[in-house]
Amino acid sequence: MQPYELTIAAASARIRERRLSPVELVDSVLGRIDRVEPHLGAYVAVAAEQARDAAREAEREIARGRYRGPLHGVPVGLKDLIDVAGSPTTASSRVRDGHRAAADSTVAARLRAAGAVLAGKTHTHEFAYGLTTPQTANAWDRERVAGGSSGGSAVAVAAGAATFALGTDTGGSIRVPAALNGVVGLKPTYGLVPRHGVTPLSWSLDHVGPITRTVEDAALVLAALAGHDPRDPASVAAPAVDYRPEREPDLTGVRVGVPVNHYVDHVDPEVAAAVHHAVARLEALGARPVEVEVPLARYLLPTLWGLVAPEASAYHARTLRTAPELYQADVRVLLEAGELIDAGDHLRAQRARTLIRDAWARVLEEVDVIAAPTVPTTAVRAGQETVTWPDGTSEGVADAYVRLCAPANVTGLPALTVPAGQDAAGLPIGLQLLGRPFDERTLLRVGHAYERTQPARALAPVV
Repeated sequence: MQPYELTIAAASARIRERRLSPVELVDSVLGRIDRVEPHLGAYVAVAAEQARDAAREAEREIARGRYRGPLHGVPVGLKDLIDVAGSPTTASSRVRDGHRAAADSTVAARLRAAGAVLAGKTHTHEFAYGLTTPQTANAWDRERVAGGSSGGSAVAVAAGAATFALGTDTGGSIRVPAALNGVVGLKPTYGLVPRHGVTPLSWSLDHVGPITRTVEDAALVLAALAGHDPRDPASVAAPAVDYRPEREPDLTGVRVGVPVNHYVDHVDPEVAAAVHHAVARLEALGARPVEVEVPLARYLLPTLWGLVAPEASAYHARTLRTAPELYQADVRVLLEAGELIDAGDHLRAQRARTLIRDAWARVLEEVDVIAAPTVPTTAVRAGQETVTWPDGTSEGVADAYVRLCAPANVTGLPALTVPAGQDAAGLPIGLQLLGRPFDERTLLRVGHAYERTQPARALAPVV
């Protein structure tokens, strides 16, 4: 096994025991980037020399007995909305030409303090306002979409071009690409991970979280990221995230909610079957399935868009007027449309969110987690604009991908996507788990237990 194939947990154990040096790991990942990047386009920029310098420093620190923890010497890709001091934050847009960050974002500073090594900045759908990341190819089939908006981060992890990565999630932008590329994606509870220094899409819905190869790795990264920061007004002082995987998972007593609506409508039969099989695996581990009805389901997407659209347009108001030609057409149209939503509509969306959040809290009094598909279909072909369902209904690709992820953003609940097999074409399917606010521990426990029932996953065979 090559070092770039290692998970965080495996790599950190070898580094701690001096069986692998950070230099060897970083060189291996950089070599993998060189091989796969021409085929995938996951990175905006690769920081090869800086990464090698940081790896050598990590090696010296560890030799002196200053081991910082499981991320020390481990390479990470950061979605290019996340500021790193002295580096551009392009948001994958011409609008940001010439930009250079003056200081680290909170999450970049925390990763730096944990000893992680920046491999480079990964592509996003322009300003995170889309669900495909058109610059980037799916790690399993280059003719298909990567998913978005954190497509570059998910593809880099799936292909071994980063040991882990960070993404952002406003309507599914961590979970969608993670599911479509067969990796783990965690959207934490709203407010758990600070967003200071991260370019916003929608300030009341944005989250930052990890994309990794395993649930255990997601827990390791989350532990480094979480914690209050007064510079983010939404940041919450919550208890530390302390999850340690069980060697022999036992889910006895865990109540798993199985939706009877919303998550079963217009879902590909192969995806539905994979999720049904996953719930059966959880039941075999002792969990108790409980049927639940998703409350206020028909209001979820209108509420999401009623929040995202005006908030995104407000952020971009100045450049949309002075340099609209610098935006890609799809994003410019969305921003222009958002300007048509008045303050009353935005207030109504906020009121609807409160009602939805309260209704979901009542559901989660009856179950510990909810199990559902992450997305209703696997990765579509690049350029495909609609999905047609067996009943003849057509749905835009972006609407299809956001539909099942939206509840966790509207409510602020934590949500985890875990690979749950592949369809007949070999494309990954994602199982989504949603939990109570700030109960990431239960979410990670259930996700890890399910993951242990599956064969070890190989990296995407890009080349």
